[in-house]
Amino acid sequence: MTTFTPTPTGKVIIMGAGPGDPDLLTIKAARHLAQADVVLVDRLVNPAITQQYAPQAIIIPVGKQCRKDKSTPQLTINELLVHHACMHRNVVRLKGGDISIFSNILDELETLEAHQIAYELVPGVTAALGTAAVAGVPLTARNISRGVRLLTYYNHEAVDAEEWNNLAKTSDTLVFYMSGETCFTLAETLMAHGKKGDTPILLAEQATTPLQQFQLSTLANCSTDWKTHRFLSPALLIIGEAAQLHRRFMWTSNAQTNTEFFDPVTVIPTVPAAKPAEPVTIVR
Repeated sequence: MTTFTPTPTGKVIIMGAGPGDPDLLTIKAARHLAQADVVLVDRLVNPAITQQYAPQAIIIPVGKQCRKDKSTPQLTINELLVHHACMHRNVVRLKGGDISIFSNILDELETLEAHQIAYELVPGVTAALGTAAVAGVPLTARNISRGVRLLTYYNHEAVDAEEWNNLAKTSDTLVFYMSGETCFTLAETLMAHGKKGDTPILLAEQATTPLQQFQLSTLANCSTDWKTHRFLSPALLIIGEAAQLHRRFMWTSNAQTNTEFFDPVTVIPTVPAAKPAEPVTIVR
């Protein structure tokens, strides 16, 4: 008799849940959630999505919070994916926004590949597009912006002078993810490299949720206008002339209170102990 550990038989579906509004979930994502045995879910996923579309599934929060004490380590998430792919048939990894934009999808794909686990990728509405829609900002408005760049700014040393010069000179719309708390430094740096101080900048927080907030300013004035503001997550910045169109085409409203919509991370999940492999008799 030979004893061995069976290889994973489950499949992992890595999906985007959109920026917050459950109605922006794709039909394909909803179908996978309805078939899921377990869902590993990010913090920035509206809980109404799993409540409505995956009531039968085990829900495991694996949230992260940038620059906060409580965050699920990526290694733990990787280990949970492998564990549940061995224990369950259908595993969904549900991420906020889209799976390919500022997501740790590469780490998870490499883990699945290393363990020979089948997977599928399902896109979602990324925060830049969801935010632009509810804010009334056509990101590539004709005669205003010829392109859009999706960026993030959390480490000043990661951007060299040549790139700053390029960002300052371009007429493309710049969309910065996860950059609310660094927006003052970002604005100062862009102006230091030649971008005009009257360039519009739109701060969008918790866009597409009932607690969304939008504030329009300029690079030169934002540090004064938002000096006492308590930044909420997720926050996104739209910089460029197209951002000015928010004032004209905004069709939704700001929430009356500056309140968190997404709950903070309070518990870090642990990987269950592996079950002993069952003896399997190989007949020769």
